Amino acid sequence: MEDDFSDSVPCSSIAVDSLIRFSSGGVIWGSCVGPFDATSLGLSGMARARFIAKSIGRHGFRWGLFAAVFSFSHCGIQRYRRRKDWVNTLAAGAVAGAAYGAGTRKWKQTAGITGLCCTIFQFANNSKSV
Repeated sequence: MEDDFSDSVPCSSIAVDSLIRFSSGGVIWGSCVGPFDATSLGLSGMARARFIAKSIGRHGFRWGLFAAVFSFSHCGIQRYRRRKDWVNTLAAGAVAGAAYGAGTRKWKQTAGITGLCCTIFQFANNSKSV
């Protein structure tokens, strides 16, 4: 069974760990979806290579940014409230969704949906199987 280090480890370390892990996932996702999108746009040669490289960087950066903001705010809220419950996850999801959607026109919707999805994840994570 894994130990819970969230009380003894600084929030910044948790955020950096999440950034590295999710950036890796974003890089993998970008390397999978980039060639598909390049083919659907009809790109070839150097234009295709540039498009795929940008796709890999864009997905890695966005996934890592979201994970770092979520982890840091979740840890900070949890330490401030001194409770480990779904409210921390909802608030951190809303903060991360607002940060992620700040560049779009629909940041309120992005924050709400992200908070809801993170809360559902928290309920699923804490549920006990039969």
